[in-house]
Amino acid sequence: MTQEILVNVTAAEVRVALLEDGILQEIHIERSLSQGLLGNIYKGRVTRLLPGIQAAFVDIDLDRSAFLHVSDMNLVPQVLTTEEIVYPDIREVITPGQEIIVQVYKNPLGSKGARLSAKLTIPSRYLVLTPGIPQVAVSQKITNEDEQARLMSMISPSEKDGYIFRTAAEGVSQAEVDADKSLLDSIWVKVEKQIKEVKPPKIVFEELPIVLRVLRDLAGFNVKKISVDLYEAAQQMKEYAQKYIPQLENKIEYYAENTPIFDLYAVEDELKKALTSKLFLPSGGHVVFDQTEAMTTIDINTGSYIGKDNLEHTVFKTNLESIDIIARQIRLRNLGGIIIIDFIDMADPVHKEQLLEALKLAVSKDSTKTQVSEVSSLGLVQMTRKRTRESLEHILCAVCPLCQNRGSIKSVKTICYEIFREIKRISSFPGVGFVVVASPVVINELKNDEANLLAGLEMQFNKPINLRAESTYGQEHYDVFLMP
Repeated sequence: MTQEILVNVTAAEVRVALLEDGILQEIHIERSLSQGLLGNIYKGRVTRLLPGIQAAFVDIDLDRSAFLHVSDMNLVPQVLTTEEIVYPDIREVITPGQEIIVQVYKNPLGSKGARLSAKLTIPSRYLVLTPGIPQVAVSQKITNEDEQARLMSMISPSEKDGYIFRTAAEGVSQAEVDADKSLLDSIWVKVEKQIKEVKPPKIVFEELPIVLRVLRDLAGFNVKKISVDLYEAAQQMKEYAQKYIPQLENKIEYYAENTPIFDLYAVEDELKKALTSKLFLPSGGHVVFDQTEAMTTIDINTGSYIGKDNLEHTVFKTNLESIDIIARQIRLRNLGGIIIIDFIDMADPVHKEQLLEALKLAVSKDSTKTQVSEVSSLGLVQMTRKRTRESLEHILCAVCPLCQNRGSIKSVKTICYEIFREIKRISSFPGVGFVVVASPVVINELKNDEANLLAGLEMQFNKPINLRAESTYGQEHYDVFLMP
């Protein structure tokens, strides 16, 4: 599998597309007016304790207070059983007005403020510094035990701080690890100085801009090319790579063609598809995505596909065919939290097991932490995916002013009958007639299919009903007036 990264830079936003074998897998968007806070470290002040949920609100100089749970503090938990972990009461740990050093690990989502952690981490290319946690660990995605041991032997924790080897560290040399460790140690010295000097609320460490995070976090060892359509950004990335990730420097190139960079691999078309609810399978079946605030549901249907063999084989093939699309769309749409997949019911337990293994393998390619449960008795698979930033839909879309997030609007006939009821409701008030103002499609329905009912109302109340089409009105918007 080869990777290619496309970086589209404008004054308003930066968009980064990750392609694997020429197919779009991930999209990262950062807008200048709403830059992400993920990874930023702040010297904050506790404003309020919430003992009922063992949490606190912390002022870090944002529009909304951020949220800190006791489990996200650097505390030693009291382990009661293998299933239950109890932390000290938050009132015993912090008090209102107290200064505290915290890091954003979840961006503000919707109406929720940022989620904070007092367990600080500062990443580099191969290592993550863990101030205050003196231990050395290796990414779980590095499964080779010999490689784990080799990496662990390269570094020792200090009395106060520790390190975690990232997945990208697999196969790196001692010199590369030493350079990363030196960089992280120097960054932390500067952060500690800031912490001592500034008064809360104040930022003390700011994450890299997205064009540089691409090199540190997204560009894997098998990346073939990184194309950037702004010369200044390409130079900035080259300078960073030359200093910290020299093996990437020659892979960064300035894209100077007139054709928009995202048109090279039909990225814009893929983004449009990622905002639709229904995607079709090659066989004729389809997958429906329904994203709500509480969870995302994914429904698989055979559609026009009737198969050539028996029903069980048709169902299994459709379910299996949907897995690649589901795994890819979860990454592309950046779906997080609880995800429920409603596969078509299968009777064969072997097929269920094969389907589950295929799903686990497909989502294992995702760098974001995911967990997949067993197939339930209802044929549902529940999975969770760590939510750290807004989904693609939340970034690119707004609540529909017509349906108010219902996902549908009232039909033309329903609006016509509402208008009839409104005419009856105000008929007892003085006036020589009625004026109905509505969208052109509703007025057209009143003049044609509903003309008889409209005439009946005129006869019933012995008053004329004048119709007026207003192009600025949505389908559900109408007004009924009495003519004085």
